[in-house]
Amino acid sequence: MRVRNEKLRTQMPTAKLHITLPESVWIHQLSTAHPDTDFRVLAAFPADATGVGLLELSGPDLPSVVGEMERHDEIVRLDLQQASEDAALVEFETTAPLLLFSVQESAMPLELPFTIRDGEATVEVTASRDRLSAFTTQLEAFGMRFDVEYVREMVGSESLLTDRQRDLLSAAVSEGYYDTPRECSLTELAETAGVAKSTASETLHRVEEKIIKQYIEG
Repeated sequence: MRVRNEKLRTQMPTAKLHITLPESVWIHQLSTAHPDTDFRVLAAFPADATGVGLLELSGPDLPSVVGEMERHDEIVRLDLQQASEDAALVEFETTAPLLLFSVQESAMPLELPFTIRDGEATVEVTASRDRLSAFTTQLEAFGMRFDVEYVREMVGSESLLTDRQRDLLSAAVSEGYYDTPRECSLTELAETAGVAKSTASETLHRVEEKIIKQYIEG
């Protein structure tokens, strides 16, 4: 039995977490010593018993920040790629990539980039509820506390609207029907789309109803 794509409803939760890193770890010590500095992780991957990352630093006194990072025992390699007065790009290898270990153990895709500031990492993850649960369990196992800002169910537009509804909505947006002030009347939109005015009105009402209800429920 074939099922049409627009009838498939695949939900995938997206969660935003604020993770407090352990005080014993270098990134907690460094970021709390320099609370006005943003540590933006652009790339990260495991390498045997270590983790390799690409880090963008922004804030005051960056030479001191980079120097302290390089001298830390848990940093086994650091290469300064770029530097300016208020920004620096460093590639590093560390023996304590706790977030990477948590991700690896839970098979959770971690969305990059994410930012660490004053001992706290703010991350977004999109996965099944089982993997989200496994990820938070691993965070706790590695001694990381966390707060959940939100968990949202992401529903693709393909499952929310029919082809006809998407086509009319796209036409309405491109013609300026939803602009302020409105650039296209309902009559003009209907003529452009090749449908009756009453059909255009009813279709858009159904589209708006679905989108608004999905937003409120989410």
